[in-house]
Amino acid sequence: MQLQQLRTYCEVAAELSFTRAARNLHYAQSTVTAQIRSLEETVGARLFDRSRRRIALTDAGRQFLPHALRIIEITEAARQEMQGLERTGRAA
Repeated sequence: MQLQQLRTYCEVAAELSFTRAARNLHYAQSTVTAQIRSLEETVGARLFDRSRRRIALTDAGRQFLPHALRIIEITEAARQEMQGLERTGRAA
């Protein structure tokens, strides 16, 4: 599971559109699709129902979303903390 896949998943979940998510992330739509498929394989569940130009989160997708958001939040907090240590010269 890669952080970028989680970010892509959260964007698709927010937009409920692969096209809009791709535009927002500055990716090709095929990249978004590939990242979602790979993430679904990793977690072992379909995260989106894709039907007739409409997508929706599956039950698994709804359950997974808060976990993905939390992982991103924790990762960002850690990154900011480490950058703060570098700026203050306290990182060894």
